[in-house]
Amino acid sequence: MEYRIISADDHIDLPWLPKDLWEKRVPASWRDRAPRVVDTADGPWWVCGAERWEPWGGRKGAAGAMGGRRLALDRGGVLEPGVLRPTTTALRLADMDRDGIDATVMYGPIVPLLVADPDLRRVCYHAYNDWLTEFCATAPERLVGVGLIPIDDPKEAADEVRYLKQVGIRTGMFLAARVTTPLWDDVWEPLWEAAAETGIPLGFHLSGGHRTVVMSGPKANHPGNMGVRVACSQIQMDEPLAAVIFSGALERHRGLKIVLAETGIGWLPYMLERMDDSYQKFVDAPEYWRMHGGLAITMPPSAYFRRQIWGTFQTDRAGLRLLDVLGEDRVMWASDYPHADSTWPESQKAIEENFQGVPDAARRRVLCENARELYGLRARREPAADRGSRA
Repeated sequence: MEYRIISADDHIDLPWLPKDLWEKRVPASWRDRAPRVVDTADGPWWVCGAERWEPWGGRKGAAGAMGGRRLALDRGGVLEPGVLRPTTTALRLADMDRDGIDATVMYGPIVPLLVADPDLRRVCYHAYNDWLTEFCATAPERLVGVGLIPIDDPKEAADEVRYLKQVGIRTGMFLAARVTTPLWDDVWEPLWEAAAETGIPLGFHLSGGHRTVVMSGPKANHPGNMGVRVACSQIQMDEPLAAVIFSGALERHRGLKIVLAETGIGWLPYMLERMDDSYQKFVDAPEYWRMHGGLAITMPPSAYFRRQIWGTFQTDRAGLRLLDVLGEDRVMWASDYPHADSTWPESQKAIEENFQGVPDAARRRVLCENARELYGLRARREPAADRGSRA
C-alpha cells in the first residue's frame, strides 16, 4: 500500500484485550494465577491474584480517561460496552480510515501487567506477545505491534527480544523509567546486544519516573498531584536517555535503536545541548575522568541521538520549530489512539495546526517516512481507484 500518515504511538490497553487471553495462552501450571476478567458490583474487571487492575470492555471512564476528559472513542461516538474496538481488526481499521491513518504502531498496557511475581510476569508477557503476533497478522501492512519486554532481568529481556524477532514482531516496549537497576549499569549489556543483533527497536515508552506523584490512595486525585502527573510524564525520559548514551551502549552497539515513545520532542533540543556541553567539559578534564573509569563515548551525545534515537509526539509546535536541531529524520508523529489524550478522530486538524510552516519534505518524513523505514513497512503504489476510495 501507499503510506502517507503513520501513527508511531497508539495503544492496546487492558480493557480492550480478549478476556481469556491469559487463561487460554499461559502454560497450564500458571493458569490458576493468570490475569482474568471477573464480574464485580462495578462491572467486569481485570484481576490478578489479590490485585484489581482495570475495568474490562469499553465502559465510560475506562482505559486512559484523564480526570473529566473523555476517551477518544467516547468523544468520537463509537464507545460501546463490551465492544473491543481497538482489538477488533475491522473496527480498528475503520477508525484509522476515519482519521486518515495508514498504519499504526501499537504499544501494549503501559502501567498494569506489573505482576508482583517476576516469573508469572514473564509468562504473561510471552503470552501477550503470542496474541499480538496473531492480531497483527490480520492486517500486516497496517498493524505494527510492540511486544512487551521484561524490565527486571536483563537476560530475560534479551531472550524476549530475540523471541519477538523470531515471531515477526517489529519492535518492543521497554519501560525504561521503571527499571530498578540504572540503565547505565553494565548488567544491561545482554539487552543492548540482543536489540542490536536482531535490529528490534526498543520503545522507551513513558511510564513512571515521577518522584512525588502518587497513583493511588486519598491524594491521588489531588489537583496538584494530577497536574504534575499529566504535565511532567513526558519528560521523565531524561535520565534513561542520558544513561543509554553516556553508558556507551550506543557507542558499543551501532545497531541499537531507541524510540522515546510519547515523550514529546520540545524538551529534547535543550537536553541534547546540555549533554553536549557536559561531554565537552568531560573531554576538557581527562585526568578527572580517568580517575572515574574513563569516558565511554567518543562523540558528542547529540551525534548518537541523530544516529540511533527517535522521538514521538502528538502536538508539539515548539519541537517542530526546532527540527533543524533535532533532525527531521529523528521525529515521528503519533495520534495516541484510543487514549483520552489522543488527537483521534481529529488528527488531520491537529496535524494542520501543528505543522504550520514545516516544509513539505520534512512534513512527509515526520508523518510517514521515518516510521515506515524504522519499522520496515514496504511502500508500493496503489491503483488510482484504490487511492481514491481511502478517506
